[in-house]
Amino acid sequence: MTSPMQPPWLDHAWADLGVREGTGSANDPRVLAYYRDAGHAEITSDSVAWCAAFVGACLARSGLRSGGSLLARSYLTVGEAITEPRYGAIAVFARGVDPNFGHVGFLVGATDTALYILGGNQSDGVTVEAFPRDRLLGLRWPSETPAATNQPSLSVFDRALAHVFEMEGGFTDDPYDPGGPTNLGITLATYAAFKRVTLTDETRSRLRNELLTLSRETAREIYEARYWRPSFAHLLPPALAVMHFDAAVNHGVAGAARMLQQALDVDVDGEIGPITLGAARQIDPQSAIERYAAIRLARYRSLPHSWRFGRGWTRRVDATRALALTFRGEPAPPLPPSATKEPSMSDKTETTDPKWWGNSMTIWGAMITTLSNVLPAVGPLIGIDITAEMIRDLGQNATQAIQAIGGIIGILLTIAGRMRAVQPLARRDVTIKL
Repeated sequence: MTSPMQPPWLDHAWADLGVREGTGSANDPRVLAYYRDAGHAEITSDSVAWCAAFVGACLARSGLRSGGSLLARSYLTVGEAITEPRYGAIAVFARGVDPNFGHVGFLVGATDTALYILGGNQSDGVTVEAFPRDRLLGLRWPSETPAATNQPSLSVFDRALAHVFEMEGGFTDDPYDPGGPTNLGITLATYAAFKRVTLTDETRSRLRNELLTLSRETAREIYEARYWRPSFAHLLPPALAVMHFDAAVNHGVAGAARMLQQALDVDVDGEIGPITLGAARQIDPQSAIERYAAIRLARYRSLPHSWRFGRGWTRRVDATRALALTFRGEPAPPLPPSATKEPSMSDKTETTDPKWWGNSMTIWGAMITTLSNVLPAVGPLIGIDITAEMIRDLGQNATQAIQAIGGIIGILLTIAGRMRAVQPLARRDVTIKL
């Protein structure tokens, strides 16, 4: 490895050797300064992965172009590519078993099998550690051109999805995870539903093998179709959309809907409509995100397997909260007309499914009439002596009781001012992922 005069960014990197994350809920101000100098001053928790922030801060403090991103792999496009190890070069590595996830730092040494990296977020601090050469994704030499002021940005969905990929990691099959085999956060059941294949003993092995090689492009398609849009994240202000999307992935779309409504202090019915969307646009984003984060943490603590996953869940909520707050100043997307008003009666007539038979007094009446004619004739044959009048009296009393109970519930709901859901109760398939 060539060793020219020490480049200026390494002066800053070596000066911070030994900096470590805060313990517990504390945050080290020097780590927070990396986020700020890398262009992410809104990050207020050092639980957000900061290896890329450390590299970006060292480059920025030298007056050079940085990646402008907190994703390690973004540095594969910074500066120019080099093929031979060079002292001070930016080295990007695969992280874990999935080469899509990464780590980034500065190259300061090399052997035949390892590269020595001065970097941040290594064992929760700024250290020098060895990384296998076979995990190297690329070497880059920083550009001498100052950072551009206007850089193209990804959509809110893609930025939120990158965070989900980072949180979820690669393939896992933890026996304690109720989701079972999972890759890029996609469970086997979700993948089977996406493929429209019934998950059986015959199909499980084939689908599991497909899940093992799931591409990011396919995962993106699944996330958008089954989580981003069904959760209505695409209609929320960006800050809330990030938190809500991550919750939908981790708690299920229906569970996330209820959490969002709790955070917005609206009726919790699990159906996101004009009232919920309107409240999301009126509330202070930071207040809503803080409440949402607290609700998620409480939910995690209530789960029986929090003893195993609780620490990781807490870090995930903290990281998502920090990322969401970076979107506070971004405007909410426009709402389509269908999301700003309740459906008209004609709309309901055309789209509403038949109600449950137990709610129909007509059906109850038909049942009572039938029994009153059949049982008096059949009863004596099986040792039951019952008259039509007895059946009608019993049926009338039951009907009156049902009507009375329904009336009481209706009055209570009216007093509470609850808005009735525009969709009827119906059977639906639900996938819950914790």
